Amino acid sequence: MSTHDFEPSDRTETETVPETESAAETADRLERAEARAELLAEENRRLRAQHARARRSKYRRTALGLVTIGLCAVAGGVIFPDSREILIALGATGLFGGLLTYYLTPGQFVAASVGERVYAAWAANGDSLAAELGLREDRVYVPDERTDTARLYVPADAAFEPPTDADGPVLVERDQRGLLVAPTGATLFDEFQRTLSGELASRPEPLAVQLADGLVEGFELADGADPDVDAAAGRITVAITGSAFGAVDRFDHPIASFLAVGLAVGLDRPVTLEVDAGDDRADWLVTCRFEPDDAAEEDGTDGAESTDEETGEEVAFDDAE
Repeated sequence: MSTHDFEPSDRTETETVPETESAAETADRLERAEARAELLAEENRRLRAQHARARRSKYRRTALGLVTIGLCAVAGGVIFPDSREILIALGATGLFGGLLTYYLTPGQFVAASVGERVYAAWAANGDSLAAELGLREDRVYVPDERTDTARLYVPADAAFEPPTDADGPVLVERDQRGLLVAPTGATLFDEFQRTLSGELASRPEPLAVQLADGLVEGFELADGADPDVDAAAGRITVAITGSAFGAVDRFDHPIASFLAVGLAVGLDRPVTLEVDAGDDRADWLVTCRFEPDDAAEEDGTDGAESTDEETGEEVAFDDAE
């Protein structure tokens, strides 16, 4: 009996020793991994700070160059009286530009790849939600009077009525079933309106040009945006090159969303969005469709009374009716 009583104890001791050694090795590995992670995090912070300093230094060198040119021009105006007015004006411009460049230097830079990864999560979630709800591939941007922008409507049925005063995000009413959410282009359009020098256009042609310029010059979301407008057919196609946020045919892409929201607000009607791969002249083709009759009314035409050669097709259409 005594031998049998001690056997379990011996086995327990034999099994416990390796477990204790394994736990110690695991703890040691975890400590080393944590130390490496801290070192990598510190190195990343150092590299980001170094990159930011380099960018700020570049801006400040530019500012210093402008100020130097301005001072030289002012000095030249003193030395050469005959050209004083031109040189003084040039000097003042250089000094003013240098001060603006120095004091308006961005303090924080976010790489386009970081923004693209943030958007990619929203695109994946949007596609998954639409698929789970059994929604169609239609993307309709509806003007929203409450926010002065527009909302994205994804219908569930082929025959639908774009919602104008629904709350969302999930609509269950007949003829309006679907998803109604705030698009990525809404906040971009808000910022665009704040920086717009004049009034937002209400006609398709100038509005498309304004939005394309804001996309490239204002937000730098694309290298190029070339609009092609067919107001009579209710179509605007923008050829996009050099997208900063990758493929434009994903769910509510910032480039396509901004264009659709801007057109929906400016034209004050729903806009249906389509995105196709481009050709040798462009990477992507963003097509926005809207009701052409409303566009004709905003252009000041009303059928038989129109005398504008550009609306000749619309007059013939009205007469046929």
